[in-house]
Amino acid sequence: MGEIESRFAEIIWQNQPISTSALVRLSEQTLGWKRTTTYTVLKRLCEKGIFQMRESTVTSLVSREEFYALQSEKFVRETFGGSLPSFLTAFAARKKLTAEEIEAIRRFIDSFGEGDAE
Repeated sequence: MGEIESRFAEIIWQNQPISTSALVRLSEQTLGWKRTTTYTVLKRLCEKGIFQMRESTVTSLVSREEFYALQSEKFVRETFGGSLPSFLTAFAARKKLTAEEIEAIRRFIDSFGEGDAE
């Protein structure tokens, strides 16, 4: 999903369930879109299985958190061959991690290790 579609999706996630007329108004105010543009992008996102429109009401089929988790997994799979360590190595090489970030990553990793030593 591109930046514009992401901004549109955020409008839906923040306001759902939302009527199509309210979505058209918010899209016009926030994105400067015409009614036809709103319906075109909505149709595309519905076809991708992210949202649904029933009886002029739009709701999500995938939560914001789940969508971005899936996008992250796809990025790591396609860009780093699915290797999370390779992704973290590349990320840390460009951005110095703070002590707090390092500790949070350690706690996260440790939480998956508990109970696995049996």
